Amino acid sequence: MTVLCKGTVNGNVYEGKEIVDVSWNRETMTRVKLKPTGPEPGESWTEPVTGMKFVRVPKGCYMMGSNAGESHEKPVHKVCLDGFWMGRYEVTQGQWKKIMGQNPSFNKKGGDYPVEKVSWNDAKVFIKKMNRQSGNQFQLPSEAQWEYAARSGGRDQTYAGGENRDKLAWHGGNSGRRTHPVGTKAPNGLGIYDMSGNVWEWCEDVYIGNAYSNHEKKNPLVTSGGSDRVDRGGSWNSNPLYCRAAVRYRVGPGSTYSDLGFRLIRTD
Repeated sequence: MTVLCKGTVNGNVYEGKEIVDVSWNRETMTRVKLKPTGPEPGESWTEPVTGMKFVRVPKGCYMMGSNAGESHEKPVHKVCLDGFWMGRYEVTQGQWKKIMGQNPSFNKKGGDYPVEKVSWNDAKVFIKKMNRQSGNQFQLPSEAQWEYAARSGGRDQTYAGGENRDKLAWHGGNSGRRTHPVGTKAPNGLGIYDMSGNVWEWCEDVYIGNAYSNHEKKNPLVTSGGSDRVDRGGSWNSNPLYCRAAVRYRVGPGSTYSDLGFRLIRTD
């Protein structure tokens, strides 16, 4: 006899099958492992106001940082993260215009190009307005979330998706010195595009040179100790080495550049 089961454990809803085998004068029970009914890794979701697409990044732990990079990429350390939704693409000029009513970008080539020339402060204004219009909650990713997603869920990858930077990234050696439409290079292992190259991407964290020596193990986020903010991923204007997934850079929160944009995460 097969019995369908559903229940709640620690706030999570589970469902599955309980299989009961009844024989003469004896009863044995075998349970099938129950699985969460929540979003599956790699599942997609589309925000209805802007059409912005998101990918489910599963919870997990990874070794953050790089021993092959600069001093502020060290020490390599273990970080554990809850699951979250990461933007499949960088925020585009068309999406920015839907929320803000204008386009600040230097390279105004089309709505599917990444928005740039937006400061960290500008991105926060955009997020506030988008949250209000959408009814969902969005924010900039933390450094730890950004690197974990870029490396296809914390894999040992130099660039966002592997080792072939020309396949994965628009950088200073192949971009023709300009931005390109989002999603025109290969995705990483989670189906996320352009986390290496095209435009640098703002993170939520305050920049601290020794942040990795003081990170919390779970969901680390640096919120004090300086005024500069972190940006990640390199750009169309970067030496390819600066498109590595572990590279960190610091920029003032009011600064704008033609190779600096952002992507969002959606919180559960």
